[in-house]
Amino acid sequence: MVNWFWKRKPARRTLTLRSKGEGSGATRVDFAELAPELNRFLGQAAYLQLGYFETLTRGIRGTHELARKEALSRAAGAALDKHRGIVAIISDLGDDPTEVMLPFRENLDAFRRKTIGVHQEETLLAVYLTAGMLDDFYLALASSYGETGERVAAILREDDGGGEIVSIIQQTIESDDEWRSLLSMWGRRLVGDTLLVCRGALRPGRLEADDTRIEPVYTELMGAHARRMDAMGLAS
Repeated sequence: MVNWFWKRKPARRTLTLRSKGEGSGATRVDFAELAPELNRFLGQAAYLQLGYFETLTRGIRGTHELARKEALSRAAGAALDKHRGIVAIISDLGDDPTEVMLPFRENLDAFRRKTIGVHQEETLLAVYLTAGMLDDFYLALASSYGETGERVAAILREDDGGGEIVSIIQQTIESDDEWRSLLSMWGRRLVGDTLLVCRGALRPGRLEADDTRIEPVYTELMGAHARRMDAMGLAS
């Protein structure tokens, strides 16, 4: 369990976590001052989308099925559009996007390597599930940055092509039920590493042990994760 807590207790900000595909009923969770500095938020968010684009592009090269290539190209294009949108915001603020993203490259590349499975279907499932959890978390953080945060939130809410990946996963498990067990186990393994990325999104140097502060966040993120798994017919 990762323990998060701010050293001081300023006025709390209410953040909202929601799962993709849910238009209402989001759960509101109170945090002490959580959001990192703006460039830390933007740099990580932009580089994550670039990483998803790279992973999906490799998936296109790794399959011979034309229908799957087309589906993955749409999902990759959506990730690239999000990346470009956030990069444009960084540029509008007068900063160099490469310099803003660079401090997070090593850790986020390591995270992405951990989510690449033996089979392409595992990797695609990882992209869909981890992007869902992290988009939820970054959408919650975006409320801390005024107009800039609203621009980021609008980008993160855009269609991510996840439906294309869901269709591939569902077709896979329907073709052979052994895939259901394998992908269910893989989906569960992704949670811990993804929550560590969420922790890395916070302002460094102001965390101490207090499980009660962060437990509602874990609960909501994992609840949304479970709903995504269940919707695909996978045990969470």
